[in-house]
Amino acid sequence: MSGMGKAAILFSGQGSQYSEMGLDLYEKDPLFKKSLDRINSEIGSFDLLEVLADKNQQLEQTMYQQPAIVALGLGLNALVKRDLPELPLGGIVGLSLGEYAALITADALSEKDGIKALEARARFMQEDAENSQSKMAALLKPNIAAVEQICCKLAESGQIIAVSNYNSPKQVVIGGQADAVSQAIAQIIDTKAAKKAIGLPVSGAFHTKLFANASDKMVPILNEINFSEPSVPVISNTTGQPFTKESISLTLVKQIVSPTHFADCISYLFDNEDVDTTIELGPGGTLTQFVKQVDRKVKRYQVEDHDTYQAFLEEGNSK
Repeated sequence: MSGMGKAAILFSGQGSQYSEMGLDLYEKDPLFKKSLDRINSEIGSFDLLEVLADKNQQLEQTMYQQPAIVALGLGLNALVKRDLPELPLGGIVGLSLGEYAALITADALSEKDGIKALEARARFMQEDAENSQSKMAALLKPNIAAVEQICCKLAESGQIIAVSNYNSPKQVVIGGQADAVSQAIAQIIDTKAAKKAIGLPVSGAFHTKLFANASDKMVPILNEINFSEPSVPVISNTTGQPFTKESISLTLVKQIVSPTHFADCISYLFDNEDVDTTIELGPGGTLTQFVKQVDRKVKRYQVEDHDTYQAFLEEGNSK
């Protein structure tokens, strides 16, 4: 792709899904269809195409959302590899569940093992979500230190609450027990520790201690996988540093109960891998907005369907 320096591929996280996502590409592009059909055969508990069609509102459930979003991302990446084989890749970042797509793309684990592990992760996380009264809220233009202090004081009283996502300088997310989050929001708005709080339509407070059971259950599943050294840097949401072959299993276990640091991951690629372009593969464009809030100068692409993919190819090749 002419006119482009090193690129980073971004894989979307949960909450960005929508009905019939990916189905236009499934009908129009044989390689995308082949990719999704293969992933569908690797999923053991449901039919991927039925979930994507979403006629029974399955996409509202964590156990279906996670594999569906990763399948879409991997299908889109197959098209990028076909059409832009010489794309200079500086690194990959996936948000939360997107790390599975990132590690598969970097050949750190097989697609079959990754989908199997992700399917289990999604199921375990749905179980934990159903067993807790919890919620999450996005805070816009936060004073991050003040928000952390409010959460810490509530946690000291025995409640479960924390900053769960450090998305950008202009947005963090808090999560925890529903009452604790409500108390935190009231204090945050009262003290002007953030400009606005927005409740998120999620099934539970992901990346908090409320998902400890899911984290524990992933240990034996991840320990069975034969990981490889990533072929390109994949930056961990949990550590803000590149995954290594030895760190992948433990980091993916910790990830479920630890805050994500997407902004730090992006900054790492800008500072250490000469990345000047990001390509988000997945629904919604949320990560692209976060990148803009980290550095407005970076060239940003977002691809989720046939039209956005064609626009991406045409714009890039015209530079």
